[in-house]
Amino acid sequence: MNRLKVAILFGGSSEEHPISVKSAQEVAKQLDIEKYEPFYIGITKSGAWKLCDGPGANWENNNCRPAMLSPDRNVHGLLVLEQGQYKTIRLDVVFPVLHGKLGEDGAMQGLLELAGIPYAGCDIQSSALCMDKSLTYTVVRSVGIATPNFWIVTANEDIDADRLTYPVFVKPARSGSSYGVTKVSRKEELLGAVETAREYDSKVLIEEAVVGSEIGCALLESGDGNDTDDLITGDLDRVSLSHGFFRIHQESNPEGGSENATFIVPADITEESRVRVLETAKAIYRALGCRGLARVDMFLKEDGKVILNEVNTLPGMTSYSRYPRMMASAGLPFAEMIDRMVSFALDRKDDEPESR
Repeated sequence: MNRLKVAILFGGSSEEHPISVKSAQEVAKQLDIEKYEPFYIGITKSGAWKLCDGPGANWENNNCRPAMLSPDRNVHGLLVLEQGQYKTIRLDVVFPVLHGKLGEDGAMQGLLELAGIPYAGCDIQSSALCMDKSLTYTVVRSVGIATPNFWIVTANEDIDADRLTYPVFVKPARSGSSYGVTKVSRKEELLGAVETAREYDSKVLIEEAVVGSEIGCALLESGDGNDTDDLITGDLDRVSLSHGFFRIHQESNPEGGSENATFIVPADITEESRVRVLETAKAIYRALGCRGLARVDMFLKEDGKVILNEVNTLPGMTSYSRYPRMMASAGLPFAEMIDRMVSFALDRKDDEPESR
């Protein structure tokens, strides 16, 4: 049986580069090589594309060759530079294991659409929408789902610190993994927090601090995308904090566990709350036009109200990441999860009009 040629994209030039490499390492470990012929394409922090043997810790220096995806559908797939000439490798599907800017924000999805290559995960529009937290909140609010109150601060714009009720969170509008996020308890801290966020994005979000449990929901599409019943959901998790606030991927040794948080899977909440959170997560997923996979993070308040926190369209796939842990708890192991993502990507491509 011919194996599917699967390109695994990882690395990238965002601040989440190291996390992406770790995600790709776990994908490589779990990938069924009897079904798939993998092509590991690493993108360096400077933006260079390289076809390599795998996503090992020192991948950039291990038998790498310059490579790129062709946007020309008549030259389909991967172009690899060998002995001064480009060799073409036709790809069946691409699995982007990229996080953050230029990987999770619609840019890579746009290239793959131009190339006409099926890919796992959300499309251009939903990727871009979910990457910008202020746009995510605006859309979700329009369908009656609660979000934190928020304010936008654009580049070089000043904000009146006296108009806010503290504490608030200050964060880059278009970044991930808690980079540039600060909890501000006094107005004197606001300016410094805004400047920290601007190190990652010119658009800054200030949002009210929500008091409640942090609950995550892993979603995976398995049908034609027209019915919420086609969504596979992992067991919900709850983030249990010992102190401070949850700063994902900011730990000194993430493989050894978070420094201030543990993850309870399944979440220790009532059945009534579980159903409410699941239905809210599905509604958010649909409202934002998500496809394939996503992790929806929410707050569950004591009165039972569910409030959106954020949506990750390419959540972490590391050995310690929440998304695969929630799916595994619900009975979907990592290898089967990959199978379903690839299968849905190929089915989605078959359903598209011929002109595309």
